[in-house]
Amino acid sequence: MKITILTLFPEMFSALGASILGRAQKEGKLELEVVDIRDYTEDKHKKCDDYPFGGGAGMVMMAQPIGSAIEAVDPGHGARRIYLSPKGRTLRQEHIFRLAEEEHLVLLCGHYEGVDQRAIDLFIDEEISIGDYVLTGGELPAMVLVDCVSRYIDGVISPSSLVDESFSDGLLEYPQYTRPVEYRGLFVPEVLRGGNHAEIDKWRHEQALKITEKNRPDLLK
Repeated sequence: MKITILTLFPEMFSALGASILGRAQKEGKLELEVVDIRDYTEDKHKKCDDYPFGGGAGMVMMAQPIGSAIEAVDPGHGARRIYLSPKGRTLRQEHIFRLAEEEHLVLLCGHYEGVDQRAIDLFIDEEISIGDYVLTGGELPAMVLVDCVSRYIDGVISPSSLVDESFSDGLLEYPQYTRPVEYRGLFVPEVLRGGNHAEIDKWRHEQALKITEKNRPDLLK
């Protein structure tokens, strides 16, 4: 899979070269392309934002640099073009599964007070939000989306690691433990040390239900 990120702050994405995502890129399973929108502005001063029509606080990203950047990285519109926006549809696990089937994603990171609506109308396929809150820009949401989607690219993560995690079966994940057996007076549950896999599976399902009921009762509906 190829993921192209359009941003005014490309330096923010250095973190994507570390850990599992860094290894996936080195092994050729994932291609990440970070593009500076300023390289496509027609303004001699590299300006990419301006005051909003109608007044209001802050600045708005201009349509021209965005449109030119998108046309340059995806000239035939073969990619799924996404604008990271608090106005978008909230990102869910089932959404991640669908995006992971795409061959190319183009992610637009807004900043300041947002982007000119014409850039969205002309060049964007969908808007996605990572939650009901507002950030200073779309860079962090883009990183979240890249991380989520990349986990489902073949060979990036062992398939067995994707089976019993949160949201895989509609529930939050059960508690996990490792050595030592005792830490500061707290012990690993005996059922996990007994070797009876049927009992372990039963315990894990019960714990997943309890945690989901406590933290996300809406999922049980």
